[in-house]
Amino acid sequence: MSPLKYLITGATGGLGGGVIGHFRRQGVSISDFAAASSKSSNAKKFEDQGINFRHVDYADPASLEAAFENVQNLFFVSSTALDNELREKQHRNVIEAAVKKGVSHVWYTSLAWGGHTSNSKIDVQQAHLATERVLEESGITFTSIREGIYADAFPILINYYPQSEIIRLPSDGPIGFASRAELAEANAKMLLTGGYENQTVLLTGPRAVLLQDLISAVNDVTGKDITINRVSSEDYVILNAENDIGGKPEAFFRRKISWFEGVSQGDGAKIDPALGEILGRRPKDGVEVVRELLERDPGYDWKQNYINGR
Repeated sequence: MSPLKYLITGATGGLGGGVIGHFRRQGVSISDFAAASSKSSNAKKFEDQGINFRHVDYADPASLEAAFENVQNLFFVSSTALDNELREKQHRNVIEAAVKKGVSHVWYTSLAWGGHTSNSKIDVQQAHLATERVLEESGITFTSIREGIYADAFPILINYYPQSEIIRLPSDGPIGFASRAELAEANAKMLLTGGYENQTVLLTGPRAVLLQDLISAVNDVTGKDITINRVSSEDYVILNAENDIGGKPEAFFRRKISWFEGVSQGDGAKIDPALGEILGRRPKDGVEVVRELLERDPGYDWKQNYINGR
């Protein structure tokens, strides 16, 4: 079997799919890369385009070892599991399989909470920090790409729906939001260029904005008059869980408290020029992304805001 230059996991998602889209636009030979997904049923979607497909299940080491055969560069999109212990176990499975099969370079999609530091207390960041430690200890060549927080995901960050009239926030703070499409483009360019061996790269938007800035942008574009209610952390959990249109449980909002605490302490404030340098242009900031999304679609929503998706 000939070496496969790039295996793109999370190929049906916004980031992995965006990387594949950039490959196609740049004329990368379809023999040089393959798409990977946890659902075998996604194979036809790619194979109909002439793109090879490999099934990966982060909970199944055998599937990982089969998928990583002769892979040179593994684009490792982090697990969607919400439980950190499960996510860390799945990520360890991926890294161990990559080491066993001789993958040359693992490109891991981490998150930008805490900037270049590794002391963020935000709950979701803990699995990323643990994964970065496993990569360092494994001896494999890796790049940890600390992806900027998606401005596109603002609905789930502030619990916004198209019919929202009130947004409840326990706190606020500056965040260097980035465009998911621009992050995907930058990730693809990094893969194609190579380098960044055993480095952590921080990709952020060009400036940090507040959550209230995003809400103001929503109001400005849509003509809404959404108000912001500052509430205690406990009231944030209870009131959102009681009234959540998406049906998310109390536990979801309770986990978000560490997110708000981290944001208020500056965990999202760090800005780095790397994204603009890789793109070769000024990236969009969070307010610009939100405005563009709503100008295209005033009913813009985010499927992960609903417990069963949409």
